Amino acid sequence: MWIVGSEQHGQQVVFPDREQYLAVAKALADEGFTICVDLCGVDYLEHFGRPLPAGVVPERFEVVANLVDIGNRRRIRLRVQVPEADLVVASLFNLHPGTEAPERETYDMFGIEFDGHPDLTRILMPEDWVGHPLRKDYDPGRIPVQFKEVDA
Repeated sequence: MWIVGSEQHGQQVVFPDREQYLAVAKALADEGFTICVDLCGVDYLEHFGRPLPAGVVPERFEVVANLVDIGNRRRIRLRVQVPEADLVVASLFNLHPGTEAPERETYDMFGIEFDGHPDLTRILMPEDWVGHPLRKDYDPGRIPVQFKEVDA
């Protein structure tokens, strides 16, 4: 099921569920939305009360994809709710190859996996890094700042 939300910031917003995400993206590509200009993750750990259309169940995580129809000068935003217990959504890579790096960044920073991605590995953090730094509950740690001694 996908729900068309209201217009926000000059863009139509669509809320497909995870099962329909790829099919909705394909249908939109057929309508002219052939470029994915941005894809990112969002952690709403403390904002479950955010405004969503009726029928959309808020989840902790969200994947947001912005699509553009160059020929008709239109934009549309897809917002997919991703439950914390099952952090997997379909990859848009085969439809929009430019999502290869943004999906990897979202995986690296939030832990959201993209089913069908050709190389879902870390892109910003070392491969042996533990955790996902953009999660709201990620402990930033305490790395002491080391200053170089200055001769007086």
